[in-house]
Amino acid sequence: MTKLLLATRSPDKTREIREIAAGSGLEIVSLVEARVGWRPEEERIEEHDSFLGNARAKAEYFSKLGGLPTVADDSGLEVLSLGGAPGVRSKRFAPDAARLSGKALDAANNAELLRQLLGAAASQRRACYVCGAVLIRSPGGIPEGFTGRCWGAILEAARGSNGFGYDPLFFHEALGKTFGEATAQEKHGVSHRGAAFRELVSALVERPLV
Repeated sequence: MTKLLLATRSPDKTREIREIAAGSGLEIVSLVEARVGWRPEEERIEEHDSFLGNARAKAEYFSKLGGLPTVADDSGLEVLSLGGAPGVRSKRFAPDAARLSGKALDAANNAELLRQLLGAAASQRRACYVCGAVLIRSPGGIPEGFTGRCWGAILEAARGSNGFGYDPLFFHEALGKTFGEATAQEKHGVSHRGAAFRELVSALVERPLV
């Protein structure tokens, strides 16, 4: 199998991307498995104003450390009536997000989103999940970008405990349920991350890593 370093420290993203890439001939290698230790400068990588910009910065940074073909993604939620917020700040949307992690961070971000949409009509709850993924085939190589989008609506209360992030609030009309209620297979079939990484896998099929 072809090894591909995944530039994230999120176990949830790692699990999802491995599920999406299953059967593709790619071996998704985590930063832990590649023995790429955490460094303080990682906190300053995601300072761009676009998902692809952040993904590129991560891919370039970790490809030099890991020495492997590298992929990174940056993803988040855009709510139209909030001017596209939380957008690239999706992971750190809550006022106290800096001191939280894991499920506590997800709960705080969801609470802040509900607060900002309190009393909003259905027409103001239209939202889009966005994933920007960037592949670098070798350190210093030309970045290749892939973008996936998934439209839905933000509910007034969470439903389901699957997924992570804003999934329990994100209602997908075709599925008839939130991503928090959907199975992994259901979610990957329509999700932003599924779309972006299927494009990436297709690019690797057309031009394999060497």
